[in-house]
Amino acid sequence: MRLPPSLYPARFGYKHPPCRHCRPFARPMSHRHVTLRQFRYFVAVAEAGSVAAASRMLNLAQSALTKSLLDLEAELGGDLFQRSSKGMSLTPQGHRFLVSARKVIGSVADALRLQTSDAAAGPTGVLSLGVTSLVAGYYLSELFSRFRRNCPQVEVFVTEDEPGFLEHLLINGELDVAIMVSNALTEPQAMVSETLTRSPNRVWLASNHALTARDEVTLAECAACDQIVLEADRIDEIMNSVWARHQLKPRTILRTASLEAVRSLVGAGAGVAVLPDFLYRPWTLDAEHVEVRRLRDEIPAVDVGLVWRRGSAHKAAATEFIELAREQSRSRRA
Repeated sequence: MRLPPSLYPARFGYKHPPCRHCRPFARPMSHRHVTLRQFRYFVAVAEAGSVAAASRMLNLAQSALTKSLLDLEAELGGDLFQRSSKGMSLTPQGHRFLVSARKVIGSVADALRLQTSDAAAGPTGVLSLGVTSLVAGYYLSELFSRFRRNCPQVEVFVTEDEPGFLEHLLINGELDVAIMVSNALTEPQAMVSETLTRSPNRVWLASNHALTARDEVTLAECAACDQIVLEADRIDEIMNSVWARHQLKPRTILRTASLEAVRSLVGAGAGVAVLPDFLYRPWTLDAEHVEVRRLRDEIPAVDVGLVWRRGSAHKAAATEFIELAREQSRSRRA
């Protein structure tokens, strides 16, 4: 039945019955109103894994934080989190939005810096930066992009290598600064380290693993399972000391420097892994889901931070890079 023109939704731009050439009853494009505070609140919950933990970090009432997230999801028209009794995990849309939110927060910080300083008088010269493979993939890209925007006249050389060799280059003065796991240095007395992010270790499990029925897992329960060990950035050395301190001897079926290999094997149910949270992604390359659970036992977190040689005088480019790294760290905690 053909309706009279007066009944067609004119506010959506229709002057005829909806057809294949138009989107029926589609909402008109509008300017979404999302505040910088909502971006920061969203990032805090995404990184903390729960509203309760984020509210403590932000010193904010849980009800206000929950309302902010619900308003944000309503503006975006989709769920950013999967909510359960075990906490909050990001949906695929939430993971994409997290990347954008961090870029927005970083861009605002950059704009404020440019307003309060003379961009033309920025540093020049060369910055020699060291980075480990894990940090390069999970922490460097945003910081590197911001530094290039703020200091276009600085030539940047990045060296990616093992932690021990980066320490050697720092001591010899061949690197200005490095970003790496900073609480497992072999020459701590020769270095200055400054933590940028502290990442707790959690247990990675296949989605059908028996331990997923629990909110928390003990180290003894982990040790009873086959282990997939990541040999990178001294993360395995930190866990070796943990097992020894608790007098546990888990069976290791594979040691690998490939994070994707660890993720894939855990997702396939070959074993479990204890790894820092900043490395966690919920899906393997084969579309298997990887679950995480908190550890009931207290074990050291993994600190990613800036490292430079003790007593070295920073060049202007290195000073600017360090300050940008500090700003990025603060913005993620704000």
